[in-house]
Amino acid sequence: MKHVKIPQDRIGALIGEGGETLRRIEQAAEVRLDVDSEDGSVAIERTGDPIRGMQAPEIVRAIGRGFDPDAALSLLDDEMRMFETVDIERAARNDNDLRRKKGRLIGENGRTRELMEELTGANVVIYGSTFGVIGQPNEVDVARSAAEMLLDGAPHGSVYSFLERKRAEELKQQGMEYHEFTG
Repeated sequence: MKHVKIPQDRIGALIGEGGETLRRIEQAAEVRLDVDSEDGSVAIERTGDPIRGMQAPEIVRAIGRGFDPDAALSLLDDEMRMFETVDIERAARNDNDLRRKKGRLIGENGRTRELMEELTGANVVIYGSTFGVIGQPNEVDVARSAAEMLLDGAPHGSVYSFLERKRAEELKQQGMEYHEFTG
């Protein structure tokens, strides 16, 4: 049995309307979840396939870090999919700096976060003091690198160029051609 702790305000997302999300996770990951809504503790007991059950704590953690249940459940779609977080607080000197760095990652009207998702193919969430990403290993690496560049103060234009270059390399490896938009 594994135990995972999630923030109080994410318990509702984990359980879902009428317990629907909780049942979906239990069925898909072949586990039984026992949620303590008082302290946010979730006990995870494997009931079926141990390989699928091993992903359940990551699914619960991902929902706790702000991902919607569908994105978190995508961890079961492919054994290579992974979930990773970057602690924004470690890069910040104080609360004002933390807010500024979160703002840099999100971008105006969420545009930077959207571009990261679009150009890497990964799911990206900024929640609390963490930057979370779900995707294939190469997608996660590129998204993490872009986030670290922004946290280190790199201009947004440079980060966008980096993301477009990595996207072009990825498409080239897949045998596709990519034409960069210059306007």
